[in-house]
Amino acid sequence: MINAKILVVEDEAIVAKDLGNRLKKFGHIVTAIASSGQEAINKALEFSPDLVLMDIRLKGQIDGVEAAQEIRKHLDIPIIYLTAYADDHTLERAKITDPFGYLLKPFKERELQTNIEIALTKHQLERQLKSSQKWLATLLKSISDGVIASDVQESITFMNPVAENLTGWKQEEAYGKSSSEVFNIANAKTRNYIESPIKKVLRDGHVFRLPEETILISKIGAEIPIDDSAAPIKDDQDNITGAVLIFRDITERKKAIEARQKQIEQEQLVMQLEAVNQLKNEFLNLASHEMRSPLSNMKMIIQMLKLSPEPEEGQRYLELLEAECDREMELINDLLDLQRLETLSDLLINPDVLFLQQLFPWVIEPFQVRFQEYQQTLQLNLPSDLPSLFSDRTSLERILTELLHNASKYTPIGGEIILSVYHNSCEAPPSTIITISNSVEIPAAGLPRIFEKFYRIPNADLRKQGGTGLGLAIVKKLVEQLQGSIQVESSEGWTTFTLKLSDLTNSP
Repeated sequence: MINAKILVVEDEAIVAKDLGNRLKKFGHIVTAIASSGQEAINKALEFSPDLVLMDIRLKGQIDGVEAAQEIRKHLDIPIIYLTAYADDHTLERAKITDPFGYLLKPFKERELQTNIEIALTKHQLERQLKSSQKWLATLLKSISDGVIASDVQESITFMNPVAENLTGWKQEEAYGKSSSEVFNIANAKTRNYIESPIKKVLRDGHVFRLPEETILISKIGAEIPIDDSAAPIKDDQDNITGAVLIFRDITERKKAIEARQKQIEQEQLVMQLEAVNQLKNEFLNLASHEMRSPLSNMKMIIQMLKLSPEPEEGQRYLELLEAECDREMELINDLLDLQRLETLSDLLINPDVLFLQQLFPWVIEPFQVRFQEYQQTLQLNLPSDLPSLFSDRTSLERILTELLHNASKYTPIGGEIILSVYHNSCEAPPSTIITISNSVEIPAAGLPRIFEKFYRIPNADLRKQGGTGLGLAIVKKLVEQLQGSIQVESSEGWTTFTLKLSDLTNSP
């Protein structure tokens, strides 16, 4: 039971006293008894009771209905009418004041008690509901997102100030209008109309998010990039009673993203330029060093020629001078070849049918004298049923020459070189595999750099010739032009280069 403070308004003293006794019996407190409408107003304002029992027919100029109206203007108090009259006119007047009960005299004690408890409970629930509604309304007005709610017919029932500002519609203007009219959206790129999220949610019954690049077109035609989500509003029976749409202006976010993207692109460009500049400097330093060396030797030889009185000694110097000139020319040619391979995305190649059983003996023939000079042996494993290869002859010959030259240069005296070729028909497309192995092991740290320009294996024996340091870099580029692959492995005293090529006509 709720113990409440109750104001009794009754112009019959005996009836009023009886009501007071009954209320005390129920455990309530009678704050005052008023016999007129004006007195009821005054007592209510003075004591702020929890409930008013109001007789409709009162003596004086103000009856119970008018007194109730005035009290409700100032106080949120539930009122129960007590009357001996139940005519339609009295009932209609009483309804206007939104009473919490209407008891016809004479009434039973239990009936009075029940009405009082119901009125107090109902009023408490209404106050809680109003408080929640007020809290919710304040929250919706204060958040930075736009909020639009609709009924089940898609008619707008609520808009918060942010939604008003973004759409250009005031709530009183939008109330009752279709959400499709007020919330007008389109794709920012195609300008195609996008269906109202509220309409879609009401139809499908699921939460819906707008696609990217959506713009809101306001009432005055302003275009605002937004993102949002819409969800159905359901009752306790899971029936859809409306929908709510929450959306936000993402103009600043898009600007921040674009600015960050530009910053990243600029940072990447700076890093690329720095890397290119560093590579350029390293290349120029290496190239200049490689080119100065033979030039310095040639200058020294020329000076020796000037001082040499003996024809035989002069002839020897001329031979040395010629060798240094050849070395300089080889370096320049390799530099030009490498630059051509790196700058031309589509190198002009002339594919043709290559008969590998004839090509390989022809390629290794010029190396035979060199192998004998350094007591090296070359083992050629060439199957008799090796099919032809449709590729560029000049490029393949250059690749094989550079790899054999490299193998001979690094293989020690008395060492072995093995050149093997076989056809792999299990792949799609079929491929020709060429391996060149030599009896020397490359340190593991050097393998990742083996195809770099001017890179040489530390502490390698280069007594036979210095080379340009560009051969393997050229090989790598040529293999890529032939749409093939090349790998190097080194372990247990052996180094193996594996070249994989397919017919150019079969390449993707």
